[in-house]
Amino acid sequence: MSKYPKKGQEKIGKVNFPIVCVGGSAGGLDTYIRLLRNLPADLGVAIVVVNHLRKVATMLHQILPHYTKMPVELITEKLDVEPNHVFVIPEKRDLHVLEGEFRLKPISKPRGWPDVITVFMRSLTENWDGQLIAVIVSGYDGDGAAALSGIKEAGGITIAQKPDTATQPDMPESAIASGCIDFVLSPEDIARKIKQVVGADSKG
Repeated sequence: MSKYPKKGQEKIGKVNFPIVCVGGSAGGLDTYIRLLRNLPADLGVAIVVVNHLRKVATMLHQILPHYTKMPVELITEKLDVEPNHVFVIPEKRDLHVLEGEFRLKPISKPRGWPDVITVFMRSLTENWDGQLIAVIVSGYDGDGAAALSGIKEAGGITIAQKPDTATQPDMPESAIASGCIDFVLSPEDIARKIKQVVGADSKG
């Protein structure tokens, strides 16, 4: 059940915590595992894994719980965005946020290289008040690169996986070529940077 009442009533609870969008494709699983293994379960952020899948069902929500103590959920329509959770985009869907909830739509680019990462990042810049951290990891083509300037304009942090640590470096290389990446890091160092950005390192 959503914690957001009907229109005209005051929203309950804060929805301004950080969101980390981790966008990837081919070879992304290795990076997701290495990243989650190095993030604490009480970080206070929502981790959203936006992975390309158009033809087969995702298995990430079944695989990733082995590598993190955070709950891992496959996103469904109007699911609440919550901190200290890992959320996984379903296949063949575009992902948006609105009023603190995930919204799903049929994939807008069913042929050619998907742009689901770009779509979600743009929705975040329009509809999320909390800190934004955009992470582009292993994958083909350049999804996400076109939305990085918007993340930075919204005061967010942009990170690309160091290409020589990625199984498929196309996607992080495209992100770096955009000129809108703040940090180029290995998966383990991405985790350290996220903790630093949200102030977790100062908590001991």
